[in-house]
Amino acid sequence: MPSHFQLLKTDTATAARRGRLRTRHGVIETPIFMPVGTQGTVKSLTPAHLHEIGAQIILGNTYHLNLRPGSELIRDLGGLHAFMGWNGPILTDSGGFQVFSLAKLRDIREDGVAFQSHLDGTKLFLGPREVMGIQQNLGSDIAMVIDECPPWPCERDACARACERSLRWAKQCREIATESGFLAAGHHVFAIAQGSTFDDLRREAAEALSALDFPGYAVGGVSVGEPEPEMLKQVGATTPFLPADKPRYTMGLGTPPQILKMIALGVDMFDCVLPSRVARNGLVFTPDGPMNLRNERFRTDARPISEEIVNYTTQFSRAYLRHVTIAGEIVSCTLLTLHNLHFYLDLVSQARAHIEAGDYAAWSRAWIARYEAGATARTAG
Repeated sequence: MPSHFQLLKTDTATAARRGRLRTRHGVIETPIFMPVGTQGTVKSLTPAHLHEIGAQIILGNTYHLNLRPGSELIRDLGGLHAFMGWNGPILTDSGGFQVFSLAKLRDIREDGVAFQSHLDGTKLFLGPREVMGIQQNLGSDIAMVIDECPPWPCERDACARACERSLRWAKQCREIATESGFLAAGHHVFAIAQGSTFDDLRREAAEALSALDFPGYAVGGVSVGEPEPEMLKQVGATTPFLPADKPRYTMGLGTPPQILKMIALGVDMFDCVLPSRVARNGLVFTPDGPMNLRNERFRTDARPISEEIVNYTTQFSRAYLRHVTIAGEIVSCTLLTLHNLHFYLDLVSQARAHIEAGDYAAWSRAWIARYEAGATARTAG
């Protein structure tokens, strides 16, 4: 039986990788960007839209879906795929990050985290057993372990304790997934390597988790407020110590240039709310940098957003898209989100092609240079 992850090619000038990840609901070509569907929907889009722009896998969130409508209800209605009408792979975040960023009065214990719901203050608890049970109810193709995400900046001793606790929780999550038959049924569980800005702690976390032989691994605790050079340094301090034959996922980022830079560091999977979030405010991505359609200069502009990124939104002029954005029409969210997510998906598709062609380093440098030059020119203008 073939491995669930095949490493098809590695770039010779960088650590960029071309891979193929098999899941219960389909094959994922990597590197890949995953649209975020926190509450069982990618905001303003339908599953048909997502298929149209080439989305291979989307995200759901354990914390939010368990609060509302509840994982038992979703289980009873056939699981998250049936519930939201998406027949492709789904990765679910464990909810740990949301507990640490949204919940009120959290209390970190050795067996998990007690907290209050950000919706109504209800007292709740998430530990390894709860997190894995919820994701089993959801029917996730890829389930994430619960971990403790240290803040930035972070004291070394506090970070070390968080890494130790996260390792214990990861072991428990794997044991629970094994005992329940979740792994045997073809679901994947990914571990998360923390370590904040401490290279040695990141290496220790990556090596300890690698020894547990998880189906995949994530680099956690990046893009939590630190400057970009520090973020790249953290990723570069982690990926070399993760198994080469398992997929690598950097959670919750980033801009298009950041994604290309992290692909060069050996990352295979990405998610970020940025493309959908900024779309709702009129910001769209182009190969020449981001463009704010609310600007007056687009009021009579008959051109599409981009001649190079062709999708359903291409048929509409910048003038029309500006009009529906300014007018607050709901369709603006759909059209601009569709474009932005397609832009991200097209970007990683190009990355895959250039890794295969053997010129990823030169191509990505040129792509980033053009994007950043265009962004600078628009800001100056």
